[in-house]
Amino acid sequence: MPNILYIDVDSLRPDHLGCYGYDRPTSPNIDALAADGIVFTGVHASDTPCLPSRTALWSGRFGLVTGVVGHGGTVCEPRRQGETRAWAGTFLDEGLTGILSRMGWHCATISSFAERHGAWHWLAGWAEVQVPRGRGHELAEEVSPRAIDFIERHAGKGPWFLHVNLWDAHTPYRTPESFGRPFDNAPLPTWLTEDVIAAQLGSYGPHSAAEPLGWGTEPLPLRAPDRIEDLGAAQAWFAGYDTGIAYADHHIGRILAALDATGQAGDTIVVVSADHGENLGELNIWGDHQTADAPTCNVPLVIRWPGAPGFRGRNDGLHYHFDWVATLLDRLGAQVPDVWHARSFAADLDAGRDGGRAAVVMGQGAWSAQRGVRWREGARDWLLLRTYDAGLKPLPPILLFDLATDPAEQTDLAAAHPDAVGRGLTILDTWLVDTMAAARIETDPMMTMIAEGGPYHVQNRTAAYLDRLRATGRGHHADAIQAEAARFAHRR
Repeated sequence: MPNILYIDVDSLRPDHLGCYGYDRPTSPNIDALAADGIVFTGVHASDTPCLPSRTALWSGRFGLVTGVVGHGGTVCEPRRQGETRAWAGTFLDEGLTGILSRMGWHCATISSFAERHGAWHWLAGWAEVQVPRGRGHELAEEVSPRAIDFIERHAGKGPWFLHVNLWDAHTPYRTPESFGRPFDNAPLPTWLTEDVIAAQLGSYGPHSAAEPLGWGTEPLPLRAPDRIEDLGAAQAWFAGYDTGIAYADHHIGRILAALDATGQAGDTIVVVSADHGENLGELNIWGDHQTADAPTCNVPLVIRWPGAPGFRGRNDGLHYHFDWVATLLDRLGAQVPDVWHARSFAADLDAGRDGGRAAVVMGQGAWSAQRGVRWREGARDWLLLRTYDAGLKPLPPILLFDLATDPAEQTDLAAAHPDAVGRGLTILDTWLVDTMAAARIETDPMMTMIAEGGPYHVQNRTAAYLDRLRATGRGHHADAIQAEAARFAHRR
């Protein structure tokens, strides 16, 4: 039975990796892994950001069913299982680590995730838990030695499953200065112009160009300014993010070298992915993951499975993030639990086809209450965003983008293509009704979140933010937010 190494890089977006076509050398070690494996371009986290995403991945189920769609309040904890709860509960009995443990794998995690988010349900099934003391602010240099030690200690004692969590691409960008500044003079993407930045500065929202640190109380990124006033400041944010990726990649190289040195590389499945991506200017969100759009929900997936047929090259199908976990179990000879929404794509890989879903539905419940739908029609690559609560950002109820021609989500096509809007809303409504009916649940946790005061990260912030807008000459935006907030009288 093979070992399994899952490297989980928080906030890593695929289009900033060389193996996905990025022109900056951020990821030589991940790229080398990809050259010997398979790269998936259409993988999407069903629920974002961190807590909903990893809950969905490990449980194989949508947050709509588990109940975990946000970072606080009722919706950051799983639904009560009630009278149907088995002895140890569904997260052990029907979760990935519980299944692998019963099959004989030694399951270990090196991550502060559960402690950072109070995600105690996520700890089910691990035989070994190492928690670096940083709550997500630990550097790769503090994590990789633990992974190397584990690999060395378990050489010849497999099979093992090791989850390694790196946070260096997450703000605040804190790569040590000793690593250098390799991207300080690298060019920006062509869509990002002075006119775009000027328009963003005239807008509002936590983590917008005018206030990329959010509320002004977050730690200042070591490699980026506190306001994006021009292309130079934008370039610094890109450089900070990309340097974090390169730093994580450097330590991924060290971990992979330990596999080689201990003679385990040929017997180890290696997976590199992320819980979510990161917006870098799209929808005027900088250095955060606040929406259900492509930059936040499209995640990298690189798999090297030595000797396995089909795991080579590139796959462009639309998949959910948890589909790779179902594929893993399928290929290992395990039964994918009936309660999972995850589907194996092993048959598609064997047949040499992209396969995948006709559409994927993505959710955001920490900074806004929003769902996204992505589907393809001919040359069109549609993304529909349905916003229930904008979370102090200028997000209208409906947005529509064609990612094939507008990957940076700059041009809203909703008014020009009402037929596509209708199809997207039909996909969303069908998914919502069918999923809730199959699971016999009566409440959408997104609506629970709104009833409890809105997205967690904007709760209790409205009054202070309105004062800030007025104090900085943006009173008209404060008026607009107040008008929008009238729809949500419960908002604290």
